[in-house]
Amino acid sequence: MYTRPRRNRKSSAIRNMIEESHLSVNHLIYPLFVTDEENKKTEISSMPNIFRWSKDLIIKEVEECVKLGVQNFVLFPVVQEVKKDKVATYSYADDNFYLEVIKNLKREFPSITLMSDVALDPYSTDGHDGLVENGEILNDETLPILAKMSVAQAQAGIDIIGPSDMMDGRIGFIREMLDESGYSNTSIMSYTAKYASAFYGPFRDALDSAPKAGDKKTYQMNPANKKEAILEAMLDVEEGADFLMVKPALAYLDIIHILNENFTLPVTAYNVSGEYAMLCAAAQKGWLNYESSVQETLLSMRRAGASSILTYFAKDFAKMTK
Repeated sequence: MYTRPRRNRKSSAIRNMIEESHLSVNHLIYPLFVTDEENKKTEISSMPNIFRWSKDLIIKEVEECVKLGVQNFVLFPVVQEVKKDKVATYSYADDNFYLEVIKNLKREFPSITLMSDVALDPYSTDGHDGLVENGEILNDETLPILAKMSVAQAQAGIDIIGPSDMMDGRIGFIREMLDESGYSNTSIMSYTAKYASAFYGPFRDALDSAPKAGDKKTYQMNPANKKEAILEAMLDVEEGADFLMVKPALAYLDIIHILNENFTLPVTAYNVSGEYAMLCAAAQKGWLNYESSVQETLLSMRRAGASSILTYFAKDFAKMTK
């Protein structure tokens, strides 16, 4: 027997020398939930140690994360019902607290990367990512609203626009309006392959943004489909996306891999709320070691081909590896 793979595992120095995939805090993007409140921090019941931050306290949270080495953040707004309407007018209003928070964070921490969320559901009384008429999600009529929202966020200082809505043609529409408005340097990270998943429940708890009627299966992807992800990626590349994203991550590592193999744009994985919650629950029960499981989970996404990972574990991972 001439080949013995164990010879390359016999010491930590050798194992480290030939390690194929690497994971650091630089690869991670930390999601944060922000409210139009003052001096308030509220834990999300289905997401242990994840909070809704008032617009003043989020400054302190980002400061703490930056000290740990976290430099990349995605912001999600928790919008009061009184601010919502059918056409998501508040999403680009001058008095939108979300835009205020973006400005404040970029002023306080100019070197961080801030990514936004672009969809109607946080601002819509219907709770859908697009306009709703007679139970149908209208595609083309939604695009101008998404573009207005994106331009408002770019004006506030956002670094990366994050269209999570899955409307056809929205990347090209948003790119064109950003360029026409003088924001050609603002990036777009498209939710390219966003599946109609069972793993989003805790996130919808966090934002109070569940659909009031129906589901999202007419615009989010069928979990059974893989080739469709390639089509979505081709369209996003043609329309001017700067990053491709796969959401969720763990049950879709094959999709991350296939997009990474077929496209030159960076591929991002979204390690979603349900994936976070189930690992936390198992760790709290003593069934899994939290630190080891977190690191192995995130490493699996890097191994599959993710250049970066949106994950609620980002701050804890930074503490583990500080």
